[in-house]
Amino acid sequence: MDITVEELKERLDKGEDLHFYDVREEHEYEEDNLGAILIPLAELPDHLDELEPLKDEEIIIHCRSGARSGRAASYLESQGFTNVRNVLGGILAYRELED
Repeated sequence: MDITVEELKERLDKGEDLHFYDVREEHEYEEDNLGAILIPLAELPDHLDELEPLKDEEIIIHCRSGARSGRAASYLESQGFTNVRNVLGGILAYRELED
């Protein structure tokens, strides 16, 4: 299931406590981030143990444009995660929304 940048922004602005992950590379994250926890896509399988307690919780994933986070969401779903949400358009769409 996807989430729009509008919905994400509204929830971040409210200060909601989200399980929010960024699957871009470290250098991209250092340039600009939304405060999500960084787990680069290639490293996601190595982090399954720490994500395991969130299997039935909402997990929101974003990347630059939505492609990598879409792959990350599919992967987590294949591992039994039930409520993974991909940010449509990624950080690019989020920053456009702010302008």
